[in-house]
Amino acid sequence: MDRYERILAIHRRLGVARYPVPLAALMEELGCSRATLYRDIAFLRDALGAPIESEGEGQAAIRYQTGEGERFELPGLWLNSDELHALLAAHQLLESTGQGVLSSALAPLKGRIDALLSQQAGGKRWPVERVRVIASGSRRLDEHAFKIVATAVLDRSRLAFDYRARSTNERTRRTVSPQRLTHYRDNWYLDALDHDREALRSFAVDRIAGARVLEAAAQDLPDAELNQHLASSYGIFSGAPKAWATIVFSAKAARWVADEHWHSKQEGRMLPDGRYELRLPYSHARELLMDVLRYGADAEIVDPPALRQQARTLLTLALSAYGD
Repeated sequence: MDRYERILAIHRRLGVARYPVPLAALMEELGCSRATLYRDIAFLRDALGAPIESEGEGQAAIRYQTGEGERFELPGLWLNSDELHALLAAHQLLESTGQGVLSSALAPLKGRIDALLSQQAGGKRWPVERVRVIASGSRRLDEHAFKIVATAVLDRSRLAFDYRARSTNERTRRTVSPQRLTHYRDNWYLDALDHDREALRSFAVDRIAGARVLEAAAQDLPDAELNQHLASSYGIFSGAPKAWATIVFSAKAARWVADEHWHSKQEGRMLPDGRYELRLPYSHARELLMDVLRYGADAEIVDPPALRQQARTLLTLALSAYGD
C-alpha cells in the first residue's frame, strides 16, 4: 500500500469512527510501521488540514474532532501516480489525433480529462506540457480506416476488410466479428473472430484497408474466452500458451528487470550470484525474442531448447551482417 492509499484509508477510517482509533489497530490495517503511520498522520493533519486530535495515554489513539471531522474532506481530486499517468497518456493520445476525423468525436472526452487534471491542480490549469509521455515505435494510421473499425466495434456489427500481413506481405480478404480494440505499445489492434478461419485473431489496424461495416450483427464471445485466448500468452500475439520461457538476466540488468512487468503470470526470482531469472508463458516466439534480444549480452534464454536455438540463429544472422 502506497502513501496515497494509506492516507485515504486513515481518512475514511476516522470519518466513520465513533470512538478514538488505536494506533496499533491502524498499523495492523495498513500494514505499516509506527514511524510510517506517524508521518502519514502528520501529513494529513499539517499539510491537508485534517482536524485530528490525539487521545489516551501516550497519545495511543486518534480521532477527528467532533463537528469538524464531519465537515472535513480531502482537498481536490486525489490521484496516485498510475492514475495520473493514465490521464496524461490519454490526454496526449487525444492530442496526437490532430484535426482528423477523430478530433471532433473525441473532443468531449478530452474536455473531461482537462477538467479532472484541473481538479487535481486545485482548480488551476494543469501544465500538461511539463509532463511528457513519449511514444515509441508508433506506426502511421489511416484515421478513416480506424473510424470504420471503431464504429463496427462499438455498434457490434460485422466487418469486412483487406488485410496485408506484415510477416508475409500477403493480402487477404477477411470477414470478422469485432470483439475489442486494443492500444498496445503505441499502436492499435483489432481483436476479432475471423469467420473464414473460425478462430480469434489480432489484426494491426494500420494494415487494414478497404474496411466496410456489414449489416449482420457481430457474434459476441464471452469475456472469459477472449481473455483466455488473447491475454494468456506473452505480447500481442494471441493463442493459448504453448510453452514457458526461462530467461536469465545479468546482475547489472537485474537491477531494473526485477521491477518490470512482462506478463500477468510471470514468475521471477533473484539468483544467489545476483542474476535474475524470469519465467513466463508464450504462444508465438517472435515478440518475446525481440524483447529479450534488446538486452544483448545481459540476457540468456535457457529454456525451452527450441526457443534458445531460435535466439542463437537470430544472433548469428545479425553477426553475419557485420562481415568477418
